Amino acid sequence: MNSFIQKAKQEHYAIPQINVNGLIWIESILKAAEETRSPIILGTTDKVIEFLGGYQFICSTIKNKIKAMDITIPVIIHLDHGLTVENCKKAVDAGYDSVMFDGSKLSIDENIKQTKEVVDYAHKNNVIVEGEVGAIGGNEDGIIGTVKYADLDDCINLAKEAKLDTLAPALGSVHGKYQGEPDLGFTEMEEIQKAIDIPLVLHGASGISDEDLLKAIHLGHAKINFNTEINIAWSNQIRQTLNEDVSLFNPQQILNPSKEAIIETVKSIIHKCTSHNRV
Repeated sequence: MNSFIQKAKQEHYAIPQINVNGLIWIESILKAAEETRSPIILGTTDKVIEFLGGYQFICSTIKNKIKAMDITIPVIIHLDHGLTVENCKKAVDAGYDSVMFDGSKLSIDENIKQTKEVVDYAHKNNVIVEGEVGAIGGNEDGIIGTVKYADLDDCINLAKEAKLDTLAPALGSVHGKYQGEPDLGFTEMEEIQKAIDIPLVLHGASGISDEDLLKAIHLGHAKINFNTEINIAWSNQIRQTLNEDVSLFNPQQILNPSKEAIIETVKSIIHKCTSHNRV
């Protein structure tokens, strides 16, 4: 994964991370990425791992789907917002390519200590690690928080002492729906990018303007996470399908249009990140 993220940073595009919420998400995300020739990251948030069947099950399912669908573009399987060191280790053991340890609610010293433990374990297994500083606001997949901007010194210390591969500094983005307009800290973003030469990660990108996304990409963000807008497109299509024909009960007839909604939304995200035709 590291080479793909580094390439994205150098060439000023971002690889989208799309959160997986079920089997049809896997199929639809892979199809959208294959058709647009974009590298893609399939993220599984730690909060919903049990719903998805566990680390081993969902990781194996994604890999089996990649094989069954003859996918040829690079696919990265990522643990999003790993809640504990042990959970990150479980994901590494299950075959994930990348894990995020979210120590943002800890003191910076404890964040560094625990993130470093994850890094040491992951790097032995050729798995890369994402860390977080500050607090991303909003509510998504059970992740609730208020915005707290990342401190520059904390970013430098976490990245260097833990030997991180990527860093998610909280700079005004939120999980879930935005209340009002997003207010990203581009000045802070530029300072962090100049201070640490590793790819940055932007969480809570659904609802951020295309212009601001491109600005964030040019300020070092090589991985951008999306979830809410895909879920909204999926749920809207489900409602529309059922309302148009109240006699429907066949799962395929109900779900197939919603899969197309996911595919089209992911394609739109890929173009926003300018990762299309990068393979």
